[in-house]
Amino acid sequence: MTPEILATYAAALSLLIGSFFVIVGVIGLLKFNDPMTRLHAPTKVGTIGIGMLLLASMLSAYAAGDPSVHELLIMAFLFVTAPVSAHFIAKVSIHRQDCQQPPSPPRDGTWSTLDSPDTRGDEQPSP
Repeated sequence: MTPEILATYAAALSLLIGSFFVIVGVIGLLKFNDPMTRLHAPTKVGTIGIGMLLLASMLSAYAAGDPSVHELLIMAFLFVTAPVSAHFIAKVSIHRQDCQQPPSPPRDGTWSTLDSPDTRGDEQPSP
């Protein structure tokens, strides 16, 4: 097998994997209800999916005899900006909530990983 044929097969495989990840991200976006969980699915899965699609484009261009590195620049830009934009969207979502008092944590101990003494009544924990 020539390198061009191998690159074509690798591009097809990368295209299938990337499409699968993008579809999983879309399903997650449609399934979840609140903004924070809706933000999680496309940012985590979409970055990998689009990266694989860009890799397929690079391999396809190589197989056609016209290698290109523009896709590497797009991938680098995507991997840098996607987490930053997701962080800002999450901050906006948190600050838009009208919450006078945060909800109380559940009493079964699954809410926090910090071990703090239980306080009852008027007792104040010591600093």
